[in-house]
Amino acid sequence: MKPFLLLATRGEDIAADGEYAAFCEYGGLAPEQLHRVRLERDPLPPVDLDDYSGVIVGGGPFNSSTPAELKGPVQHRVEAELAGLLDEIVARDFPFLGACYGVGTLGAHEGAVIDGTFAEPPGAVTVELTPDAAADPLLAGVLPAFPAYVGHKEAVRKLPDHAVLLASSAACPVQMFRIKQNLYATQFHPELDVMGMQQRIVVYRDYGYFPSEEAELLRERVATVTVAEPMRILRAFVERYVR
Repeated sequence: MKPFLLLATRGEDIAADGEYAAFCEYGGLAPEQLHRVRLERDPLPPVDLDDYSGVIVGGGPFNSSTPAELKGPVQHRVEAELAGLLDEIVARDFPFLGACYGVGTLGAHEGAVIDGTFAEPPGAVTVELTPDAAADPLLAGVLPAFPAYVGHKEAVRKLPDHAVLLASSAACPVQMFRIKQNLYATQFHPELDVMGMQQRIVVYRDYGYFPSEEAELLRERVATVTVAEPMRILRAFVERYVR
């Protein structure tokens, strides 16, 4: 099989490696089947999409809606590299799954309005599928409402007209959308289980997602929720597009 390509932006090794392991585990992928590039560390090498089954963009501390003058040189480089690759991905309708930061990258590329209006602190929320989700192959058999882990400072406030809204939540109207037939983005994390969520709360406790003194309380809260449906979506993406 051709591997999938994971484009990562987490600068903290424990979070970056945890994310990679989770995408492997819940995507049903062996390490050799998921090629990772850590964009916060290394420039994006030349990418021949024909060498891959699909492209995944993970989460991270970058925010697309941060004013340009406040973005550092690494974020400017990463955004330029992702935008260039997305030009080809979108033109070809090449299989793409953006998780959390992937909403900002694909959304910004396609003209979505992204800002902090619908930010959510780390935790579990109830995600509800829209009527359009019923016909989407990645969501076949997924429960119409399910818990998922979130944690983000920005979100899509308005989708472009050509996007298909697939899932929402009470505090964040755009939890999942599709562009064309094969380009997906989720605001929730399709790779995160309770241990992964607890780990990220510890790693990012001083990054402004929540008051740092609430970290232990948040860790306890996320442990009370069973999250499973989002991983089915990740696995469905892999199974649909592997070649």
